[in-house]
Amino acid sequence: MGNSILNNFILFNKKDNFYFEIKKLLKFAPNSIHYYKRAFTHRSLNEKDINGVAVNYERLEFLGDSILSSIISTYLFNQIPEGSEGYLTKMRSKIVSRKHLNELGQELNLTQHLTCDLNIENYGENIEGNLFESLVGAIFLDKGYKYAKKFIFQSVIIPHVDLKKLDGKIISYKTLIIEWCQKNKLKYCYETFEDSGNDSIKHFTSSLQISIFQLVKARSTSKKKAEEKVSQRAFYINQKQINI
Repeated sequence: MGNSILNNFILFNKKDNFYFEIKKLLKFAPNSIHYYKRAFTHRSLNEKDINGVAVNYERLEFLGDSILSSIISTYLFNQIPEGSEGYLTKMRSKIVSRKHLNELGQELNLTQHLTCDLNIENYGENIEGNLFESLVGAIFLDKGYKYAKKFIFQSVIIPHVDLKKLDGKIISYKTLIIEWCQKNKLKYCYETFEDSGNDSIKHFTSSLQISIFQLVKARSTSKKKAEEKVSQRAFYINQKQINI
């Protein structure tokens, strides 16, 4: 087999494999596979279309975020007829939180489809959630709202949304602590700084002081994570007093 024929054969197989991988992932047949190729293209490749517009998943991520929010909002609106605007907003945020979307992306193993010019450790901590949203955007452009809704129901709502459990779920301990302190007119103070230890990975230590509680400290690999961790620790130490 000549080189050109062999190369064409290999290229065809790669395209063919991607199509069937996406079909298996979606549980329905895609129409235009190029939407899904874009949904799994990282900007590190610096690809552009004939008009010079960047080809990567980021625009699809923006679109998918809106479609996901719309479908989840409609579901909650119908399922919780007595829910106020604020309550429905909180419930929606628990379903579409970055942490939950990352978990969904991990469950579907979306990074296996990613075309990227970076090592996996440099993908970023939210890559799975970003890909989940871009995939929803691709489905919407390819198959329309009906199929985007079908995918979200089969991958998010049916397996993961239990409204009773969701009602008591805490998605941000820091937000919970701040809101509780404001409600009870208590002073609080977060102090977070980068450690100067010998760790190969950068770490941050965060301390939280609330006027009526003891000082609490926690350590993690980012400022955001350290403050969330110290908030969680403060909540569980003082759960009886906080009584949320």
